[in-house]
Order: sequence, then C-alpha cells, then structure tokens
Amino acid sequence: MENRPKQVRGAHYVDVDNTYLEKRRLRKSAGWVLLWGLGVGAVISGDFFGWNFGLAAGGFGGLLLATIVVAVMYVTMVLSIAELSTALPHAGGFYSFTRNAFGPNWAFLNGVTDLIEYVITPAVIVVGIAGYMNALIPGVPAWVWWAVFYALFVGINIRGTALTLRVSLIVTLLALGVLVFFYLAAAFSGAFSWEKVFNIAPAEGGSSFLPFGWYGVFAALPFAIWFYLAIEQLPLAAEESHDVVRDMPRALILGILTLLVLSVLTLVLNTGVAGAKEVGESSAPLELGFKAVFGDAATTTILTLIAITGLVASFHAIIYAYGRLIFALSRAGYLPTGLSIVSRYHTPHYALILGAVVGFLMCVLISTFSDSVGAALLNMAVFGAVISYAMVMFAYIRLARTRPDLPRPYKSPLGVPGAWVGAILALVCLGATFAVESYRPGVVGTAVFVVLMMAYYWFHSRFRLVAQAPEEEAALIAEAQREIR
Repeated sequence: MENRPKQVRGAHYVDVDNTYLEKRRLRKSAGWVLLWGLGVGAVISGDFFGWNFGLAAGGFGGLLLATIVVAVMYVTMVLSIAELSTALPHAGGFYSFTRNAFGPNWAFLNGVTDLIEYVITPAVIVVGIAGYMNALIPGVPAWVWWAVFYALFVGINIRGTALTLRVSLIVTLLALGVLVFFYLAAAFSGAFSWEKVFNIAPAEGGSSFLPFGWYGVFAALPFAIWFYLAIEQLPLAAEESHDVVRDMPRALILGILTLLVLSVLTLVLNTGVAGAKEVGESSAPLELGFKAVFGDAATTTILTLIAITGLVASFHAIIYAYGRLIFALSRAGYLPTGLSIVSRYHTPHYALILGAVVGFLMCVLISTFSDSVGAALLNMAVFGAVISYAMVMFAYIRLARTRPDLPRPYKSPLGVPGAWVGAILALVCLGATFAVESYRPGVVGTAVFVVLMMAYYWFHSRFRLVAQAPEEEAALIAEAQREIR
C-alpha cells in the first residue's frame, strides 16, 4: 500500500481508517437464484409498460427489427460484464470496471450516466404503475400513487438486503406467471389476428410492415431497449453475493435468456390481440391485451391487478440498484461520503431515500411539461444507459489489452470482437434517443445534468477521493505496480 499513488490523472486521494469502512459494510445475502430474480425482476416491467411506445414510433416491423438489434447489443454486453464482474467483484459495477480501465475521471462519468438510468427508470415504472392503478381506481391523482409506491418499496429496501431479494424473487415469479398465462390465453383464445399486428396506417413511403420506413426502426430503438434495460445492474450486487465467481455469470446469462423469450412473446402476442395502433398509445398495454382476450369481465380486473406485480418487481429491484450505486460512488468520495453510511440493517438508507426523492420530483417535473410522462422519462433513462453501455464495452476492450494478467474466472465466449459489436450498437442507440422530436428537450436536459455533475467532480470531489474504497484500492494497487515495472 505504501507504493499507492496519491494523485492519479488529476484526482487526489485521502486515506481513511477502518472505522470509515465499518460504517459502510454490506452483508452477503444472495445466491444465483436470488440474483436471477433480481436481474429479471429489474427488467420484467418492460413487458408490461414502455416497450409499446415503440409501436407508435416504428410500427410492428420497426419495433421487431429494433428489438433484434438491441438483443444483440445486450447479449454481447451481458457476456462481457459477466467476465468483468468475476474479475472485479465490487459494488460499483460499471463505475468500477471503467475506473480500472480508464481512471477516475471517466469512472465518474460512467457513474453519473448509470445514476441517470437507475434513478429515472423507477420514475418511468411508477408512472406505469399509476396508469394501471388508474384503470382499477379512477380519479386518484397520479402523484398519490407515485408517493405511495416509493414510500413502500424504499422502506422494504431499507429493512434489509435478504428481505429485498426475497420480495424481488416472489414478485418476479408472480409477474412471470401472469405473462405466461396471458401468452397461453392470447395464443389459444382466437383473439390473435395478424391484421391487428399491422393495423397502423403507413405514412408516405411506408408499408404495412414498416409504416414509418427505416427511420421508424431507428426511432423504435430506445423503446426496444426497455425489454432488457437494467439486467446489467446485477454486478452492483457483487459484494452481497455468496459466491460471485459462480453465481454472477450464471444469473446474468440465465437472466438474458429469460428476457429474450419474453420480449418476443410480448411483442407479438400483446400486439396481435389488442392491435398495434391501440397498444402503441396505451399507458397500460397488457390491460388492453387482457380485455381483448377476456372482455370487461371481473377476470380482467383481477389479472390487471396481478399485472401490476410486473411493474412492482422492476420498481423494487431498480431501487436496490440506485441505492448500491449511490452507495459505491459515495464510499469512494465521488459523491458526499455521508450518503454511503449504512443503517443497522446494513443497507444504504440515505442513498435509497435520496434516489426516491429525485425520482419523484422528476415525475412531477416532466408531468408539468409533457402529456407523455412515461415515454419522455423512458427516453431520458435510455440516454444515460447507452452511454454507460458504450463506456463499459470500451473498458472491457482496454482491460483485455492492458491487464491480460487480471484473473478472469469466467471469460466471455465473444471476447473483444463481441465487445466491439456491443459498443457500436450502443452508440447507434444513443443517436436514436434524439429521433423523436417531442422527447428531445428531456434528453438535452439530461445531458445538461451530466455536464453539471462533471463540473461538481472537477471542482470538488476529485480532490477528496477515498483510497481505501474497494473499487479505488484495486485500481490504485494495479497502477502502482505498473509504475514499479
């Protein structure tokens, strides 16, 4: 440790004692089944809400082709981060990988873009929850549902990691059950029709398959991402995994395989029973699917209520994610260090509460200026996500070159070529977040937030980084060893 540099690429480090880390220690609580539940649960709301806006942007054909492109990107990324998470098993996730590859400056940028994804995504989902709740109990203001669900699930997250993961697994399995039941009913009820799949009138130069032409495929990319977004949060649970080397790759790979199957079935069957035009404009697309299959009977109300479990599963799981990311960035000094102090349940309660307050305020702010609150927030979340995806793919490529000796208990079968494919597709998806004009102000506002946070880092936190934070310590030791050589 004596050889550890105190200054790295403009960043300055301070030393802390064991008391600092004791107040910021997480508890191991997760095996691969709970991790799989956390990963799939974080994403499964995408089959209940959000993906459908891609039908309005690109029609069925446009969204189908966009989903194929996005699926390739996620498979390459999941395999790459499965390798990195066994090599660098820290709570910082993507920030940790980028820190080891490119240093603290780029690490903070990756951390900020990840924060955008993980803080805004629950805000998108809680808007979807309010949409379903409004279908069941009309007349209640949306902000009431936002506040109620944030308070309830932040509370569960604070109460303990083991409870959080078990609740996540249970609601994920319930949500899967609802989807499977819907798929079977849609396929065998006679309600499915290919005419409904292609019922969006083509624009000039379009066709029934691509009503908005090839630009519709491009515009649909951010919404196709919603089928898979947040599976990449799993490395944030590395410090709470019983056996990260065995469990993390297994959970990530089984998780993405589960999501690939669900995305195809949801896209085809929900669209085919309720109609592409109608589903593309709905704030509760699965409810439309239930009604198309079962009519307005009591069964539909019951199934809609159960369907909320899908949104709750993701809402709950991604609250966990932003809590761990804020915790890791705070523990390392990039954010105020008080945010990483853990509760008596060994959970980062201050980080969890802060993320909820910001997410709630985002819902209120966007609802003031836009009728399409969910779609606007979704685009903003995707903007942050795809920047972080590109950065982590480049981090994988750089670490493969500069640190070939880094122990990698699991290795991606696609290696560096796969990472290049993922990085290029992430940059294409980044461009697509600007495709729909009405959502651009939100994306521009998100970019401004990134600039402001980088200014905070450059003028303040880069002088106060914590050398003993696990993510920083691993990188600093490696840098010191390279200097000696």
